[in-house]
Amino acid sequence: MRPLNLARPAFVPHGRAAPPSVHRPRREGMSAEAGRSRRAARVAGCAVLLAVALTAGSVAVGNLKGDDARGGAVAAGPGVVPARLVTGADLKAGVSALQAHLKTQPKDFTAWAALGLAYVEQARTEGDPGRYPQAQRALDRSLELRPDNDQALAGHAALAAARHDFTGALRYADRALARNPYSERALASRVDALVELGRYGDASRAADTADDRRPGIPVFTRYAYVRELRGDTGTARRVLEQALGSAASPGDIAYVATALGQLAFGRGDHDAALRHYARALAADDTYLPALEGRARAQAASGDRAAAVAGLERVVARAPLPGPLVALGELYEAGGDREQAREQYVLVEAWTALARAGGVNADLDTALAAADHGDAKAALRAARAEWERRRTVHTADALGWALYRNGRPQEALRFARRATATGYRDATFLYHRGMIERATGHPRQARTSLTAALSLNPGFSPLGAPEARKALKELPR
Repeated sequence: MRPLNLARPAFVPHGRAAPPSVHRPRREGMSAEAGRSRRAARVAGCAVLLAVALTAGSVAVGNLKGDDARGGAVAAGPGVVPARLVTGADLKAGVSALQAHLKTQPKDFTAWAALGLAYVEQARTEGDPGRYPQAQRALDRSLELRPDNDQALAGHAALAAARHDFTGALRYADRALARNPYSERALASRVDALVELGRYGDASRAADTADDRRPGIPVFTRYAYVRELRGDTGTARRVLEQALGSAASPGDIAYVATALGQLAFGRGDHDAALRHYARALAADDTYLPALEGRARAQAASGDRAAAVAGLERVVARAPLPGPLVALGELYEAGGDREQAREQYVLVEAWTALARAGGVNADLDTALAAADHGDAKAALRAARAEWERRRTVHTADALGWALYRNGRPQEALRFARRATATGYRDATFLYHRGMIERATGHPRQARTSLTAALSLNPGFSPLGAPEARKALKELPR
C-alpha cells in the first residue's frame, strides 16, 4: 500500500450514514401549554444562535483592516504563526493569536491566508456560515498584499469547497498548484473538488499525486474516501488505520478515529464504531463529529436516551442539517412529532443563513425536505444540484425527491445510478428498494431492501423500520 498523508479537510464529503432513533420524555408536571412555551423558546433560542453565527466576529476582520489602513509594519516572513494553531482543539486560540499578530503585523500575507483558512475551519466545525465572508475578506487581503501567493489561493480553494462551489475550488486549487506543486492544502482541496464533482477517476489519480508529493494525514483520509466510493472498504479501513497509527496530535487522532467510526457504522458494525468514537473523544472530548457519530451508533445499538442526549449536545453547539435531522428523526421515531418539527424548522433556518453566507445548500435542502419538508422544494433543489455536479449523492437525492413527488419511474434511473459505482450505503439501497417497489419490480425491491438492512440494520430510525415493513408486504 502506498504511503499517505493526513490533515483534517476543510470540507467533509457528503454521504455518511443516517441516524438512529430516540425519544426524550416530557418532564413530569409540565403542562401542555408550558411545554409549548418551552419549545417555542428553544426554537427561538436556536434561531438566535444561527443568526449570531452569521455575524459573529465580523468586527475582527474589519478592525484588522482598519489597523492596516493606518499603515503598519512591513510584512513578516512566512511561518510567523505556527500552523498547529489554526487546526484542531487549538483553533479558537489560533484565531485569537492570528488576529493579535495581524494588529501589529498587518502586512503579513501568510498570516492573512492562515486566518482565512482558520475561519473556514471554524465555519465547518462550528456550523457557523457567518465565518465564510470573514474568510473571503482575509484571503482577499492576503492576495492584495502578495498577488497569486499559493497559501491564499489554496485557502480560496478550501473556502469554495466549503461553500459547495466545487468548480471554483478546482480552479483555485489548480492555480495554487501552478505556483507550488507541493501545497498540501491545494492538493487536498483538489481531491475534494473532483470527488464532489463526481469525477471519481480523476479524484483517484489526484489522490495518488497528492500522496506522491505530500504524504500525510490529509491525503490518507481523502485516499480512503475515494476507495470507499468505489466499494473498496477494506483498503479504506487499512489506510485509515495506518493514518491513525501515524497521528500524533489530539486533533488528528480525533479526526481519523472518527473517520474509522463512520466507516464501521456504515458497515453496520456498531460496536466497532463506538470503540472508534471512544478513541476520538478520549483525544478530544469536544469533537462534534465524534459526538454525533457516537450518538448515531448508540441509537442503532438501542441506547436511545444516550443518543438523544448526545445529539442535543451537538445541535446546541452546531445546529447543522445533519444532526438536526438526526435528532428530529429520533424524536419522531419515539412519537414526539412536535419536538421533531422543531428540528426540521431549524434546518430551514440554517439553510437560509448558509445561503446568506454564500453557501450553496441545495443538497442539504433536498435531503432534509424530501422526508421532512416541502417535497416540491426538495425536487427543485435536487435538480439544481444535479445540474451542477453529478455524484452518487446528488443522484440519490434527486431519485428520492422524484419518488417523494410521486414520480417513481423517473426516480428509478437516478436510484440505480447512485448505486452504480460500488459505493455501499444502506440509505441508498433503501431508497432504491422503495422506488423499485413503487415501479412494479418486487424481486429487485426485495434484493435492495434486504441488502440495506444486512449492510446496516440501524441505518435510520425511520427508514430501517419502513424497510422492514415494506419487505413484509412484498410478494414472495
